[in-house]
Amino acid sequence: MGCKSKRYKAQIQQVTKDPVSLADAVKKIKSFKAGFDQTVECVLHLGIDTKQADQLLRGSISLPNGIGKQKKVIAFCDDSEVAAVIAAGATEAGCDDLVKKVEGGWLDFDVAIASPRVMGKVGKLGRVLGPQGKMPSPKNGTITADVVNAVKEFAAGKVEYRNDAGGNVHVVVGKQSFEEKQLIENIEAFVSHINKIKPTASKGIYFKKMCISATMSPSVTVII
Repeated sequence: MGCKSKRYKAQIQQVTKDPVSLADAVKKIKSFKAGFDQTVECVLHLGIDTKQADQLLRGSISLPNGIGKQKKVIAFCDDSEVAAVIAAGATEAGCDDLVKKVEGGWLDFDVAIASPRVMGKVGKLGRVLGPQGKMPSPKNGTITADVVNAVKEFAAGKVEYRNDAGGNVHVVVGKQSFEEKQLIENIEAFVSHINKIKPTASKGIYFKKMCISATMSPSVTVII
């Protein structure tokens, strides 16, 4: 592990080991300066068995205050939809030519949306997009008949999430420059969403731990 900066070491001294209220945690995160507008992330450690397919979590959510970042979105769709999809915010749209471009190694985008009608051609990109986490999937809303609306949502900052092997779910909830109220609303919306989709097979404590952090700053544990 690399050496921590003096700034980081000074900040971590300000963090209590005990969980604090969400309001206090957000206030603390906003006090950690790093010379740029840091991205704020929320992490939930869940009581799920990641070896069981029926307990895995994957999806997407539009947070009430956005995340402070525009995303580069492309869309695999019929030619008749290209103009509307570009107008909705896609940087590239189409089918055959776009498939060839991505197949050739072009990956300068954050999210790929696809219409079910063209998945027969897009499916072969799994070996390219799969390892990047960019392969369209119905589970997170990136395969949809309403390509135009999906592009609008993801371009505006709709966030995707999926649990890791340790049962943690990470999601960006905004920028450090957001007002405290905006960050709190986004975090509460995310926690409420994850609570609503609790797998029925998950037993025992569901929410085990919750932390928020900024890009170059220590994390703060939140009472949950």
